[in-house]
Amino acid sequence: MKHKRDLSSRLSTLAIALVLAGCASVPAIDPAALPATPAAFKEADGRFTQAAAADTQPRGEWWKTFADPVLDGLAERAGSSNTSIQVAAARLAQARALVRRADADRAPQLGVSAGAARQAEAGAGGVAGTLASAGASLSYEADLFGRLARSSDAAALDASAREALLQSTRLLVQADVAQTYLALRAVDVERALVRDTVEAYRGTLRLTERRVEAGDVAELDAARVRTDVAATEAEALALDRQRAQLEHALAVLVGETASNFAIPPAVWSVPLPHVPAGVPSTVLARRPDVAAAMRQLQAAQARVGVAQAAWFPNLSLTAAGGFASPEVSDLFKWSARSWGIGALLSLPLLDGGRREAGMQSARAEFDAALASYREQVLVAFKDVEDELSALRLLADQSDAQARAVASAERATALSDSRYRNGLVSQLELLDAQRSELRNRRQAVQVRAAQYQATVGLIRALGGGWDAQEVGQAEAVPRPRV
Repeated sequence: MKHKRDLSSRLSTLAIALVLAGCASVPAIDPAALPATPAAFKEADGRFTQAAAADTQPRGEWWKTFADPVLDGLAERAGSSNTSIQVAAARLAQARALVRRADADRAPQLGVSAGAARQAEAGAGGVAGTLASAGASLSYEADLFGRLARSSDAAALDASAREALLQSTRLLVQADVAQTYLALRAVDVERALVRDTVEAYRGTLRLTERRVEAGDVAELDAARVRTDVAATEAEALALDRQRAQLEHALAVLVGETASNFAIPPAVWSVPLPHVPAGVPSTVLARRPDVAAAMRQLQAAQARVGVAQAAWFPNLSLTAAGGFASPEVSDLFKWSARSWGIGALLSLPLLDGGRREAGMQSARAEFDAALASYREQVLVAFKDVEDELSALRLLADQSDAQARAVASAERATALSDSRYRNGLVSQLELLDAQRSELRNRRQAVQVRAAQYQATVGLIRALGGGWDAQEVGQAEAVPRPRV
């Protein structure tokens, strides 16, 4: 009778645990906590619908749209030698190893053992004996409540997030290489412009010095020209320093020593590529940082399930077989065989709040991952809007600056003619030359900003685009709700 009551009590405990397991579920993702999908980019035309993550789609060699062989070579070298990419690749390999380890916990475990012990057993009169043994053991944990499966799922999602982060690192490095290289070429143009101006000032200085010797103008005129020559030379040296720093930054990006790395100055003839204004938000779904945040959220969701499963019983099945004998020579005789099978159902009752703390920690991690995903999506849309608005405004600024350069050139030509004919003072000519130089440099800087914004837009859209994607419209990926 007592045995029946004990059995009934055990079955009741197991039934309660099964009911609790049926009621437990991972937390759902509240759609209200996700950012609202915009109907269109404010800075471009296009409509959006929902889309799945597409970060694994090939992005192509998007930097080749700039048609610069030097940039092509730098991007390829960075892809194979950049240290940030190598670190991200190692992190991905580590995450994949953790997936294999999590999967291994779900498989049967087989082991072999051999040993010898000398001991005195009770009742043997203190006489010591030797016992040799050899055998094998097999164990398996029945995943009744999905703890191991959810752990494996979480590890797989972590690895998927790491893969997306590797893609994100590649895209970041490629964009950094392109932007740094294009900035260097812009400095080359500006350096050439400033040095040409220095030569022009020196020519003006020689002419002024001759006129001073002839008594046509005062020494003050020559001093003013010398001042402009020296000041412009200082600006040229500042640009030399800036170029050296950009060159050193490129060396780090391609994984080479700055002391052995050099890019000769060249004429900047790279065409400004046109990123289609109708590029759909399908490309947003290809942003690897958004995909990584989504998978990290799903992994946190799975880990809540792992923490919940800690409240339910564990069922372990074991089997062992082998030989044991006091004599080594008899160890493998059939009469020395031994075996055993067993099943263990365990359920902790008091743990000082450890499981509850684990639940709270997992839920807090889930809440943090949800907030991080929301932030990443908002940042993705912000990045695209930033670059679209920059390109639109820079185009207008470039037009205005071109008009300013044309006017400055005309003013300099007129001032030079009037000065040579003695109609105006040298001060007016110097002012016109300074204005022309300033406007020309600003035009170069605006052009450089257009290239930087173009690369920034390509990066914000997740890399390259396919012509078939233009005119279509889909939105950022969303996790399962």
